[in-house]
Amino acid sequence: MAEMNGSRKHISISVPDQPDTMSPHIKSAEELRVIGFNLSDFSRTMQFAICVAGVFVFYLVYGYMQELIFSLEGFKPFGWYLTLVQFAFYSTFGLIELQFTQDKRKRIPWKTYMLIAFLTVGTMGLSNTSLGYLNYPTQIIFKCCKLIPVMIGGVFIQGKRYNFTDISAALCMSFGLIWFTLADSKVTPNFNFVGITLISMALCADAAIGNVQEKAMKLHNGSNSEMVLYSYSIGFVYILMGLFCTRGLSPAFVFCSQHPMQTYGYAFMLSLTGYFGISFVLALIKLFGALVAVTVTTGRKAMTMCLSFLIFSKPFTFHYIWSGLLVIIGIFLNIYSKNKDRIRLPSLRNVWNIIQKKTNKFTVPDGVDPILVFTSDMIEQSRHWMALTGHSAEAHL
Repeated sequence: MAEMNGSRKHISISVPDQPDTMSPHIKSAEELRVIGFNLSDFSRTMQFAICVAGVFVFYLVYGYMQELIFSLEGFKPFGWYLTLVQFAFYSTFGLIELQFTQDKRKRIPWKTYMLIAFLTVGTMGLSNTSLGYLNYPTQIIFKCCKLIPVMIGGVFIQGKRYNFTDISAALCMSFGLIWFTLADSKVTPNFNFVGITLISMALCADAAIGNVQEKAMKLHNGSNSEMVLYSYSIGFVYILMGLFCTRGLSPAFVFCSQHPMQTYGYAFMLSLTGYFGISFVLALIKLFGALVAVTVTTGRKAMTMCLSFLIFSKPFTFHYIWSGLLVIIGIFLNIYSKNKDRIRLPSLRNVWNIIQKKTNKFTVPDGVDPILVFTSDMIEQSRHWMALTGHSAEAHL
């Protein structure tokens, strides 16, 4: 309310109790649909089981199909053409899904979609092309370390400061990546650092696209199907123009025409499983939070790496295991840093006190047989347990 020249002007703002129209992708808390199925009728445990099964099944098939395509002799130079086909399928899936929604309006501006499409092209195109130079497990281990470019961008672009846990997580991931890469360079005859450069650039684009998408969807209230349709459609045009200018479209089209099932057929399955997989990931985030979703997807990536070594023949070294564990420690530290209020870890002092108690408990004096001390302690603990449970030691002799 403001007073001007002796007169008062009243400004009233009315907020309706319920909106007249609601985006079909913003469901009520009682209803959650994933690829057309309503999960609201199931128990919480069953919802979790269905989402986890969906993530594992669809993304394991996705990883298998992706590596299977690049195992086709002569296909490795055509990673960008595979991305073009994927974008075509994703655009089609988004258009079909949009037809089943009531609100079909485009809410996000074209300028924002052009930026998102560019970043999406960089993420998927560079990632697919890197498989022409890298082992599939090496690509997976790099994808687990998106935190590194996110932190670097936060420091130099936004001037952020990170705590000790975040820095430790980034260091663990960095050393794990270096170790894994060195191991891969020793056991892989055709190792090429071009692949490392490509997957690193894909990580940088992936780190940026999440923030841009989240900001755009919150600011303009856009739906998932709208985001998929327009970003992948514009990205399809980008890749098509790039392939046409570099004259890479004709040889890729001829090669895929000679192997339609191994290229277009596999690409369809790759796109379909990827589209369904992300739906279950989003449902997992909505129902159980990002912490659970990250844990499940990390486990899925670990299983994908194991199956890659089992199904597709490739050289192996135990350095893969140790470096992979170092990356997993970094992932755990990252999750813990963001969820300290939900994850309670014992302090180092408490851990040290427990170790001292265990050590002092089994300290043996000089001149005493340690086996006799250990046996006496076990007998005493057994008698204590028998007394608590009402059993007699004689009954078990």
